[in-house]
This record gives sequence, C-alpha cells and structure tokens, in this order.
Amino acid sequence: MVESYHWYLDVIFREDGNHTLEKQASYNLNIMRKLSLNILKMIEIGNKALSLKKKRYAIGTNPEKHLEWIMNL
Repeated sequence: MVESYHWYLDVIFREDGNHTLEKQASYNLNIMRKLSLNILKMIEIGNKALSLKKKRYAIGTNPEKHLEWIMNL
C-alpha cells in the first residue's frame, strides 16, 4: 500500500526529481502533494473517467472552473 502511494506521487508529481535542499520546505511540499493526490482521487471531471495525471492537467489549465467544487470538499 505504501509503495503504491509512493508510486502515485512519483508518477503524477515527479517527487523523486525534487531537489529541494531546505528540509522544512521539502516536508511542506510533500504534505501538499499528498493532499493534492487525495483531492485528485475524489474529484470527478467530465463524463468519462480520467487518469489522475489527466485530472491534474485539466485542473491546472483551468483552475477557476474546478475551484468551487474543490473548496466544497
């Protein structure tokens, strides 16, 4: 379970490529990625099922469209 969670973080957010030197900043970014991953798993975008990577891209291209729904979680 833990390894698959790490896999999601690495594939969707490229966490292994993160080279933040500040320890606290790196910890905060990790928390934000985990929170974002859980939000991506809960949100539905459009009529068809999208991968988490495509959901992230869709929200990133037009965040205003999805912001109200995300804030009501």
